[in-house]
Amino acid sequence: MKARVLLSLILLCGGLAAPQARAGDAAPAAPAVPAACELPSYLLTSESQLPKVADAVKAGKPLEILVIGSRSTAIPASEDASYPARMQAILKDKLPPSEAVHVSVEIQSKKTAEEAAATFVKLMEAKRPTLVIWQTGTVDAIRAIDPDDFRGAVTEGVAALQNAGADVVLMNLQYSPRTETMISVPPYLDNMRVVAQEHDIPLFDRFAIMRQWNDQGQFDLFSPSRGPELAKQVHDCLGRALAQFVFDAAHLGPAQQQN
Repeated sequence: MKARVLLSLILLCGGLAAPQARAGDAAPAAPAVPAACELPSYLLTSESQLPKVADAVKAGKPLEILVIGSRSTAIPASEDASYPARMQAILKDKLPPSEAVHVSVEIQSKKTAEEAAATFVKLMEAKRPTLVIWQTGTVDAIRAIDPDDFRGAVTEGVAALQNAGADVVLMNLQYSPRTETMISVPPYLDNMRVVAQEHDIPLFDRFAIMRQWNDQGQFDLFSPSRGPELAKQVHDCLGRALAQFVFDAAHLGPAQQQN
């Protein structure tokens, strides 16, 4: 059963495999936000801030972003369509042309939060990012890891990232109505929210965002019939939402934005 759940989650985002290299340096610039990507403002705002991102942009320094996640971070044979690549395209589109933006991806395939966090010290020494977006929770939920142990692992991981000098955004599980009844996700969602509050870092609520799109009929996340095309559309919208989320949390005003 758990194997089928994991397969369903992987298929939702198009099979999902990503390279270790920087994502989507040649990704196309972003047009106006499609209607399908629209979200209520409360899902794109956070009381927590990203001061290191703000300082880097204001100082004209390169903005180095590292996305740590599972295979749902990318789309096979469509690297430029993955949400990290789309986020990079949006950020480049909004920031002045002189501002360098680099998004790299680190896949922690089939790793729990504890297993991923154990790699963070060496990873941060190698990458030295301004911002880390850590996508986690799915593997722990599938394996039914004790929620308290999960919370402890996320806490340790966030601390390691912050101690290395990076801003941190937590990203929770993706939403899938096909798997929602097969695994218990609320304890993991709640614990990620607690850790974010305790460390005063933004939480990008991917679960609530994707559920909003599904419930409002913007995307049919139950039907697998559209396959990779649906994955590309969802990733595009996630990339747009995440870019806006970073801008807002960094409090980048008109002086820092190109448009």
